[in-house]
This record gives sequence, C-alpha cells and structure tokens, in this order.
Amino acid sequence: MRYIPTILMLACLIAISTTSNAQQIKAPKFGSGLQIHAQDSSFYMRIGFRFQTLFQSAWNLDDNTNETAIFIRRSRLKFDGYAVTPKLKYKAELSLSNRDNGGGNSSRFSNAANIILDASVEWNFHKNLSIWAGQGKFPGNRERIISSGNLQFVDRSRLNSRFTLDRDVGVMLKNKTYIGEDFILKQILAIGSGEGKNITSGNIGGHAYSAKLEALPFGEFKSKGDYTGSDTKKEPTPKLAIAAAYEINVDAGRTRGQTGSFFTDGNDNPFGKTLNTFFADLMYKHNGLSIMAEYANRKTEDGDPFIVDNEGVVIDNYYTGSAINLAVGHFLTDTFEAAVRWTNVQPDDGVDSPENQYTLGFSKYVVGHKLKVQTDITYRAREFSDNEFTYRLQMDLHF
Repeated sequence: MRYIPTILMLACLIAISTTSNAQQIKAPKFGSGLQIHAQDSSFYMRIGFRFQTLFQSAWNLDDNTNETAIFIRRSRLKFDGYAVTPKLKYKAELSLSNRDNGGGNSSRFSNAANIILDASVEWNFHKNLSIWAGQGKFPGNRERIISSGNLQFVDRSRLNSRFTLDRDVGVMLKNKTYIGEDFILKQILAIGSGEGKNITSGNIGGHAYSAKLEALPFGEFKSKGDYTGSDTKKEPTPKLAIAAAYEINVDAGRTRGQTGSFFTDGNDNPFGKTLNTFFADLMYKHNGLSIMAEYANRKTEDGDPFIVDNEGVVIDNYYTGSAINLAVGHFLTDTFEAAVRWTNVQPDDGVDSPENQYTLGFSKYVVGHKLKVQTDITYRAREFSDNEFTYRLQMDLHF
C-alpha cells in the first residue's frame, strides 16, 4: 500500500501539467470522470475513481457460528482514452484496496501485490478489425467481463470464481461483422500467457489459446448493455446477445488455469496438464427486465484432474467440472430493482463438493451504476457440509 500516495500524486501531477499546457479539462456530469482533451485533438484521457464499501455477515448452519466483516471491497483508479488518433485506444486500471489486489505471497508475483489490473492498447487498423495487446480480461464468461462496478448483485457468482479465465497478458484480434440491418457478429481470437495477471517470471507451462463468437440478432444494446448487469437503460425493444467461447491452456501451471495456486512436482519442477474450458452464455434485456444465463465446463486433456509426480504420488489437482448460473432481474420502479440468482456447481469427483447457491437481491440506483446501494442474501447448500446464509450490503460510488 506504500505505492498509493505516489499513484495519487502522479494522477494530480498529470492533471496539473495538462492544465499548464492549455489542455481542455472537463467533467460533464457525475460518473463520467475527469476528461482531458488536447486542443489539437492529439490525445484524450479520462480519469475515474471508484470504491465499494461492504458489510457482510455469514451464518454457518452446521456449527451455528457467525462471522461479520466490514471492509473496502474494491477501490480503483482508472485511466482510458486515445493517443494520436481515436483509432488507438488505451486503458489502465489500478487496484488500491488490500481486499481487491491479492498476490503478495508468491515469487511468481515477486512477492508484490497485484496492483495493476488493466494495462492495454487497442488499435483499430482496418474497418471493424482491431488488435489488442497488454493485460486485461480475456474472452471467457460474460459475468467476469462485466465490470465489478456494473454488477446486478453485490458480487459475482460461484461459477465465475471457480471457472473464469480472469485477466491475462497477451494479444487479441477483434472483429465485428454486420449482417443485414441489425444482426451483428463479434469475433475474438486471443493468445495469452495462460497464468494470469502480473506474473514476473517465465511461464511454468505453455500458453493459452482462446476464441469467442457472439451474436446480437436485434442489434446493439444501449450503452454496451450486453456487458452491464440490470436493464438500467430500459431497452425499448428486445435486445439479445448469445455467445460461446473456448480456451486451450497448454500445460497449465495453476489449479484453475489463469487463477488458483501454482504447483510443481516434489523437486520444484513444473508439472502440468492441458486444460480445455468451454463457456456459453446469453444476455436478454427489455423494458426493465434482464435475464443472464451462463454455462461453464473445464476438463483436463486426459480427463483426470489429479496431478501425479514421477513416483505416482498425487501432489495437487485442477478444479474441473461444470457450472450453471442464471440471473433474472426486473425494475419495480424507475430506480429500484429486485433480482434472483441460482448457481449450480458440479466439480468432478474428488475435486470439491457439489453445491447450489440461491440469491435474492435488491438494488437502488441513484445514478445508474455510478452511485448505487445493493443488498442481497444467499443460501449456500453443499452436498456434505458448510451450508450457510450470507447477507451483504454494499455502496458503490464511481466518479
């Protein structure tokens, strides 16, 4: 956390220096960030800051214990814009909260916190074709790609935490194809490190190769609503997005691909298998109603999740299996929404216990997702133990 004053000071210096050079600084409205425009249109920068304050209380129904916590769930500093031309965009996002940045306990991260979340550039070099490079979210499940500041519930589901591709470092090729007047196809091809964000040493295993195809049969959503929780824009006509993605993570060096713990054999040598992960999802919105559904499946290439060393001893295992996540929400008034979510996780035998989670949530959107209060209660039913209720109350503020 010693870097935070330096980061904030740097942001202030950027703003001051641009002012002295006769740039145009604007803040059009709450939630749009501080916007800096060069007078010669050679660059544009938007600076944003947000945080989430969370109260959480969990009751374990098996041993009748309760655990309560209050913390800053997330605190982020964000930069985005373009350089030289609007066709060359960039994005950077920093994590300032200890609850959010993780890392710090592995030589793979040089024993440092994962402060950098996003650091990427995207060049639109031909019509609707662009190339993206850097660190950011890779094309996996929809719920993960939705920003944590734009979620329908207090936080993401168990499907995401167990199967997401999360962030990685690499290159993506993106394309958008229009078929007729409304039908849109989006395609992404990606190559990543396969080991996630902020790795500071060479790969344990191979790289990850992924592809995603998404169809929008009724045209674009308002304000990128296909990757925003809740129908805050009250789509006047039905909007639908359907997507499928597949990743091959060669000789994956972590238990969940780009996330999870690192592992090696008894002699501290890399010892991995190839992971194959499939996602399918949809998002539907119309007149305050939103429906999101996801399916995830992960398997090792040989169908065996367990890692065995040269002497036949099991040293670890991948998190493999499948999961389903379904969320439905509807606005009861212009700014108040009720939503329900069901998540089913079916790990492979010996990996973990199957479980179901049932969540009821309510959200008050004061200024859309930029200023909101959300609360939800979740019942978790596991096959063998650790059944529990969890209540959460969160405020989200995004300048």
